[in-house]
Amino acid sequence: MPKVKLTTQFVLNPPLPTARKIDYYDSSITGFILEVRSSGLATFYLRYRDLYGHQRQVKIGDAKSISLEQAKQKAKVLRSEVVLRGEPNQPSKSKKNVPTLSDFVNEHYLGHIATYRRNYAPDLCRIRIHLMPRFGHLHLDQISSAAVMELHQELRSKGYAAATSNMVVTLLSVIFNYAKELEIPGSEINPTTKVTLFKVDNIKDRYLKSEEAQRLKDAIDKSENLQLKYIVALLLLTGARKREILDATWSNVDMERRVLIVPRSKSGHQRKIHLSETVVGILNQLPRFDGCPYVVPNLKTMVPFASIYASWHTARKRAGLRDVRLHDLRHSFASNLVNSGHSLYVVSKALGHSQIRTTTRYAHLSSETLLAAVEKVADATGVNWSAK
Repeated sequence: MPKVKLTTQFVLNPPLPTARKIDYYDSSITGFILEVRSSGLATFYLRYRDLYGHQRQVKIGDAKSISLEQAKQKAKVLRSEVVLRGEPNQPSKSKKNVPTLSDFVNEHYLGHIATYRRNYAPDLCRIRIHLMPRFGHLHLDQISSAAVMELHQELRSKGYAAATSNMVVTLLSVIFNYAKELEIPGSEINPTTKVTLFKVDNIKDRYLKSEEAQRLKDAIDKSENLQLKYIVALLLLTGARKREILDATWSNVDMERRVLIVPRSKSGHQRKIHLSETVVGILNQLPRFDGCPYVVPNLKTMVPFASIYASWHTARKRAGLRDVRLHDLRHSFASNLVNSGHSLYVVSKALGHSQIRTTTRYAHLSSETLLAAVEKVADATGVNWSAK
């Protein structure tokens, strides 16, 4: 951009640009410019760099409404504020080292999350889908509590579950806490602390009845995903977690001892899943592929499925079981154990729980089991209370 000594004569009759506009920088006041458009409109501005190092400009006035001397006086006042405080009408404090949320996440957090989260793919999705579009371009100290509250409420109003909406806020809180731990400028105030999370009740009393299990099997047999029937059967008959089956390798299957070893379970420890003869029979039916160590790999990629939701959703819809989740297969396994007369201690061990109190949510006793139990109580009294 041309640098000239702005004079009254120049301002009254500036050279017009061949393009849409041109900026003439004054040689006497840093950042003081005259913007001239092809229409002949001339406007005074002060251009400067803010506390973050970004280029900004303040409109002083158009050349028809304000004289050059008046514009220069205003420019000097604004310029002094920039020099003293970094930005007009802002407190004096350099913020050039305050990163944007996007920069901090990419440069620091993504490398950190892999060190403490075994399965962090869901968090990466939340960052990409929810946090980056809303806050990614903002510097850490520009993300306000009000903006976080607005996002929290907006997610809920769009139909996201309360737990999902809460997870987005919690993830942002974790990111800020890590930034504060690293003493990153701008992370001193966590904008999530004033957000009240939604009340969540995730305990759902849902397990498969025999008739429903048969309908599900019939639907899965028609699935285009040829591995789905094996995956669902293994989940239902072992009580394993989804990733424990999807990531299972043949080297961790001991057919002789009838156990599947999970090197690192949800609790962070190794655990053994005991296999029934039926499960062993299913494993013997599974095809094995040269160079592929996985028990139920994606047949297109020969690596574990990232997700089986699409084929699972199609199958459950075909079976008329839209409300049944994959995790409900684990519920059903536990409930079947309890209804077969096994103690919660046995169920807890079979599920790999570190605390037996966690197991109680899986103990869905059927009405038939409860009726049989109360009948035994009546018989145990030895008195015919119904006799007249």
